[in-house]
Amino acid sequence: MDDSTDLREKYLTAIADAGDEAALEGVRLAALGKKGEVSQRMRGLGAMTPEERQTAGPALNALKDEIAAALAEARARLADAALGSRVAGQWSDITLDPRPLPQGTIHPVSQAMEEISAIFADLGFSVAEGPQVESDWYNFDALNIPPEHPARQTMDTFYMARAEGDNRPPHVLRTHTSPVQIRHMQDSGVPCRVIAPGRVYRADYDQTHTPMFHQVEGLAIDRDISMANLKWVLEEFCRAFFEVDGVELKFRASHFPFTEPSAEVDIRCSWAGGQLKIGEGDDWLEILGSGMVHPKVLAAAGVDPSIWQGFAFGMGIDRLAMLKYGIPDLRAFFESDLRWLRHYGFSALDVPTLQAGLSR
Repeated sequence: MDDSTDLREKYLTAIADAGDEAALEGVRLAALGKKGEVSQRMRGLGAMTPEERQTAGPALNALKDEIAAALAEARARLADAALGSRVAGQWSDITLDPRPLPQGTIHPVSQAMEEISAIFADLGFSVAEGPQVESDWYNFDALNIPPEHPARQTMDTFYMARAEGDNRPPHVLRTHTSPVQIRHMQDSGVPCRVIAPGRVYRADYDQTHTPMFHQVEGLAIDRDISMANLKWVLEEFCRAFFEVDGVELKFRASHFPFTEPSAEVDIRCSWAGGQLKIGEGDDWLEILGSGMVHPKVLAAAGVDPSIWQGFAFGMGIDRLAMLKYGIPDLRAFFESDLRWLRHYGFSALDVPTLQAGLSR
């Protein structure tokens, strides 16, 4: 029996007899540490003749690997034994309820947008989308907004920078989702019934305005559409969204460049005790703007205004959510305060439907 065989039996026996991690570490140091027996033998290979080294080298390397593998296996065995002992000494009641885990919530703006989409889907409207960075033509010119209109000034609109020497009108962060209406009529033609919800941008910031907010605009084009159709659609929407049967709307004459005639829409409400109640009382609250689509807007979209006509409306999704859910400050929508989100948020499983209720 050569020296390698003696060392193998010596250390494998010591590893098998080790009863804890400390004993295993002692065996490792004695065999493979800097001053360990196997390490010393390997350092002595340099003093051997090539013939001796050719025989002793592979044997020592194999011995080192075998001892290291045995140490790893013994550590795993000791760890399993310690875990089994610890579990055996503990008692667990598997009938107890698990600890509650925090759950995320749906943002009120997302909830309101889903509710709005569900209502208009029931009324036969589809959802249309468009880019948030728009050309000057889609955002203003195609909507009959003249160059001198205040909305086109830099104090109200975010303009994108052009490369030096590029004299084309700069692109803008869209100030409304009305450009989606133009793009939809160009791409899909008429007749059509669509809503266009999404983010819009204006240079304003206070309790009821933020630089980025959400709007939904609606468009219905056909041969015989009138203001009476517009009134019915908006009444049905408000009745479903605010979940109140007795909704009363008042249309006030107004002016928008993209509609003619145009009307601001107020809803009857009360502020009893500082709490808003829709459908009752003697107060009126403005909630949206609307009107019949201007012939120039139809023509810009490639639609013949002598054949087709229709209505359009636009409202702020954030403001609707504030009114419905009693949220006092618009800026809180965008501050990402988890306490606020837990208070005003909605369960991800409560998908709004007209049949089951929009805001359960």
